[in-house]
Amino acid sequence: MIRSFRSKALAAFWTTGSTAKLDASLVPRIKIRLSRLDQAQEPAEMNVPGFNFHQLSGDRAGTYSVHVNGPWCITFMWDNDAAVRVDLEQYH
Repeated sequence: MIRSFRSKALAAFWTTGSTAKLDASLVPRIKIRLSRLDQAQEPAEMNVPGFNFHQLSGDRAGTYSVHVNGPWCITFMWDNDAAVRVDLEQYH
């Protein structure tokens, strides 16, 4: 389950379907990843082919990432049974 978003653009997309602040070419892949994240019971369920799921390290320890396209990734943290602080970013 997704409990909170860090990205206002992702929050708007998830709650209202608004794609106004998202790159249109990313929207289909974002939708697939958010849908999977919303159904996940634990972070490891995001480890599917094409997502390049991994946990970040260093000062980003505790944050997980799945690849969207090019430099764009969806990052999130996990709190008990839900994804929190879900963001769309280029962290590299």
